[in-house]
Amino acid sequence: MCTTCGCGEADKITLTNLQSGVEERLERSTVNGHDIANHHAHHDSHHHEHHDSHEGAEHHGHDGHTHAGHDRDHSHPHSHPHLHEHEQHVHTFVQSAAPAPLHGVTVDLERAILAKNDRLAERNRAWFEGREILALNLVSSPGAGKTSLLERTIHDLKDEMAISVIEGDQQTLNDALRIKAAGAPAVQVNTGTGCHLEADMIRRGVEQLRPAFGSVLMIENVGNLVCPALFDLGEKTKVVVLSVTEGDDKPLKYPHMFKAADLMIISKIDLVPYVDFDIARCELAAREVNLGIRSLRLSVRSGEGLQDWYDWLRASRLALALAAAQ
Repeated sequence: MCTTCGCGEADKITLTNLQSGVEERLERSTVNGHDIANHHAHHDSHHHEHHDSHEGAEHHGHDGHTHAGHDRDHSHPHSHPHLHEHEQHVHTFVQSAAPAPLHGVTVDLERAILAKNDRLAERNRAWFEGREILALNLVSSPGAGKTSLLERTIHDLKDEMAISVIEGDQQTLNDALRIKAAGAPAVQVNTGTGCHLEADMIRRGVEQLRPAFGSVLMIENVGNLVCPALFDLGEKTKVVVLSVTEGDDKPLKYPHMFKAADLMIISKIDLVPYVDFDIARCELAAREVNLGIRSLRLSVRSGEGLQDWYDWLRASRLALALAAAQ
């Protein structure tokens, strides 16, 4: 479950290898092996040995359920949910349906989820860097033109650099089939009701793709400018794509995403004469939230600006290779 928006609970996540046609079911993100979406109740006969991993919370006992080893113990009659962190795993605990204060449980759960994801992302990043693979996380609202940009990029550069793609979407194989037709190996991750990709999904996708040394891995995230900003996938760079059919104030409305990205691509600029979109105002808004963000303007349909994007890809690959050589 995404603790930011609550999506993705009890959904079906699948990974499809477009080369082999094999589909497999993926488990949701877990915290040390426990499904974070599946809370389970404690019973009176279920005792835990606690360690010093409780963080700043008041510690307490329940009727028939005693917690030992706390700095400050107390008992109280009301029921409430809480989270225990053990050395090897985390239990989320809801004792009864009676309403009660949350005691920051949501914050703790979100921290545990993101910490687990971040550890996996660091492993992905190290794997990519060790093989000089340029991994890019493309994020946007739905319909900004990510897939069209990838199709055109693969078509134009496939003889110059090896490109593979992990496609993220809630349903269908449509985008991955387009990528395969363009000439690049692809896997599709369908997240069900989930709103973002996670590091473990990327690891599983890479196991299927086996990208070549020195290649480019494009990760097309689920269309969403909110939650993908929180989940590190181990990528080198987040690239945010914003089309001129959207509002030019998007960077101010979704600042976390634009703050997390190193590059903003303003797409569909051939439509500027027909829409109320001020490119300069959009770029100024992006720099208000991220002074270091770079902006490229392009149109996949007309080809305008694509060479700037291709030059950026070449320069990023070279920088990666030079860093590895040092």
